[in-house]
Amino acid sequence: MDTAFKIWETNRKHYLQLIESYSLEQLNKIPKGFSNNLVWNLGHIIVAQQGLVYRLSGLPVNVSDEMNEKYRNGSRPSGTTTQAEVDELKTLLFSLMEKTKADYAAGKFTSYNEYTTGTGFHLASTQEAIEFNNYHEGLHFGFMMNIRKFI
Repeated sequence: MDTAFKIWETNRKHYLQLIESYSLEQLNKIPKGFSNNLVWNLGHIIVAQQGLVYRLSGLPVNVSDEMNEKYRNGSRPSGTTTQAEVDELKTLLFSLMEKTKADYAAGKFTSYNEYTTGTGFHLASTQEAIEFNNYHEGLHFGFMMNIRKFI
């Protein structure tokens, strides 16, 4: 798991660098032909990780119901995200990663409700969910790299 966590940490550092390179207006802009924006992708990877790893392990997620609804799979930006919300997402980007690593090391993930993702990956364990999460975050980083060309 050390490698999976190292990849995850590197991904998250890239997310932070990208987010910090744009104004609040740019983070909220949905370019023509796109269904979301930079900040939605940031919120989405945070919420998705909590669902894939915690919820499917039968543990409570560490994000609010409101945040979950705003960034869950299938959602779209419904308004302008404030600077305070962006700051919260930036904090959660690393605090929830560290919590997950600590919880994994402490053996808190003892069961997993198997799940097949929308992209066809069958997840049968928390370890598989963590590894898939890296793939998922890589996809969304790619989406963000594309979005940034149009803002």
